[in-house]
Amino acid sequence: MKKLLMAVTAIAALSSAAVAADIPARAPAYKAPAAVTPVYSWTGCYIGAGGGYGVWNQDNQTVDAVTGIARDLTTTNGGRGWFGTVGVGCDYQFAGNWVIGAFGDFDFGSLGGQMSSSFLNVNGDEDLKWSWAAGGRVGYVIMPQLLGYISGGWTESRFNGVNFVNAVTGVPTTLSVAEATYSGWFLGSGYEYGLNFLLPGLFWKTEYRFASLDNNNRNAVLALAAPTTSAINSSKWVQTIKSQIVWRFNFGGF
Repeated sequence: MKKLLMAVTAIAALSSAAVAADIPARAPAYKAPAAVTPVYSWTGCYIGAGGGYGVWNQDNQTVDAVTGIARDLTTTNGGRGWFGTVGVGCDYQFAGNWVIGAFGDFDFGSLGGQMSSSFLNVNGDEDLKWSWAAGGRVGYVIMPQLLGYISGGWTESRFNGVNFVNAVTGVPTTLSVAEATYSGWFLGSGYEYGLNFLLPGLFWKTEYRFASLDNNNRNAVLALAAPTTSAINSSKWVQTIKSQIVWRFNFGGF
């Protein structure tokens, strides 16, 4: 009896193994491919518009219009004000997170100040009317949509003519200087941040800039443009901080 039970058990075990071998294997469960996170490319061109605030300073000295010999000590004046700005540019991203680019922009407004001459005993209102700049920038992508950069290049600024008044009495005089354009170099630094959560291609850019403008001898003239023997030598420095809304035409995209 015992042997019979052992035989039946063995046959049942072998039958179960055979049935299991005949059952087809279950197909592996389907897994959807993992979503690919888009990577933004800073390669592309852009346009922008905005505004800012600026201050300018100058060192004035009255000199002989012919020889250039100084006739008084240096006087420091300056001005400040708000301005609007527009710009264009193109960037190229390389070697991972590095970005290089070229750009141009134009600032317009009225940064009001004064020019004076202790030798001539006069002063008058002087405004920075507009500036343009062209140059390049080098940046690093700190986060996928945050670029920090430094910039530099060439700039020109236009200052209006000055009609002088007596520095003591405030009475208008017949002395004036003509409007003039100053040129020089600039350096800046700033950041640009993507606002894609509002609108794809939209960015916010803020930049500080320092410009050093060349010396410019502006001849003092009498009424009816009669020349005098004096000129005002002026060196100017301009500092601005401005923000722009930028629209990027991205080559790489998402």
